[in-house]
Amino acid sequence: MAAHEGSAHAEGVEQRGIGEATLEQFRADVTQLAVQYLTGETFGLFTEMRRVRNRITEALGRRQWPRDAAELFLLAGCLSALMAAAAVNLGYPQAAGELTRAGWAYATGIDHRPLMARLRLCAAYAAYWSGHPQECADLARSGLGFLADGQGAAQLHLLGGLAAARRGDAASARQAIAAARDARDREHHDELLEIGGEFGFSRATQSYYAGFVLAEAGAVEAAAELELATSLYAAGPGPGEQHSRRCRMLAHTDLAIARLRAGALDAAIAALEPVLALPPGERTAVQGQRLSALRAVLSRPAYLGSARARGLDEQLAAFGPAELGRLPAQDGVGQGHA
Repeated sequence: MAAHEGSAHAEGVEQRGIGEATLEQFRADVTQLAVQYLTGETFGLFTEMRRVRNRITEALGRRQWPRDAAELFLLAGCLSALMAAAAVNLGYPQAAGELTRAGWAYATGIDHRPLMARLRLCAAYAAYWSGHPQECADLARSGLGFLADGQGAAQLHLLGGLAAARRGDAASARQAIAAARDARDREHHDELLEIGGEFGFSRATQSYYAGFVLAEAGAVEAAAELELATSLYAAGPGPGEQHSRRCRMLAHTDLAIARLRAGALDAAIAALEPVLALPPGERTAVQGQRLSALRAVLSRPAYLGSARARGLDEQLAAFGPAELGRLPAQDGVGQGHA
């Protein structure tokens, strides 16, 4: 009888709620979305992420082998991170916070530390663009407790640097840039880097973040760092890298801001050319917020009598698709990141 009972139970355990082909398709879908997010239209990709996530959560409601459930948890957590990033760029940072908390449940369920670090990074990004630099700094520091080396750690350091610069702590901002370079030099591999796309952090984007940090800290070398970033983007991705068009356009925008602050209007207009040519579907709320910061510089007395400055301001006023949400104004940013 004991043998029969064991056999009957084993028959139930053998039942698998998902086939290998479906699991493989989910992996392919997440990888494809992570790559497409670098260059695609944010809203359309967000809806596709939601569709795939809902299929995965439906599969989790069925009986699964432990290894299948762990894979589904990882993929659901990755999609939560991607959707959170998209939500900020669509102008809904509060929704991004909720998405990261949902992803956290999946990540902690399988004790996946790189995914935990990524979700902390997403939450820090949302906090920064919501105008809460201290919360951003705390979340970035928490993320570094789960991941100390590699590209993800470099990005966490730089988000902490942005928060420090926003609070007026230029010394900590510079330290964050140096810590990011050191973290990147320490080799690290994990499943998120294997997925690639949005889960990577190219050298061009790291240079853009460093330039943004320096600009927020009021450093004179910010323009040089942002010029380096735009040249790295123009040269194309390095081995094993992929470039984010979203970050590339932000690098051009912040370079234009730095040039305007230096009185170089023509050079600023040249830097903005690819940004102003973006189709509406690729114009994000974060990009719109940075252009608002640029318009604030244009409103300075030095530019009030310039016809070219007035023409640029009119172009900027028309930038932004109607379907985007609106990020809250921040001191020095929302009044006229990632």
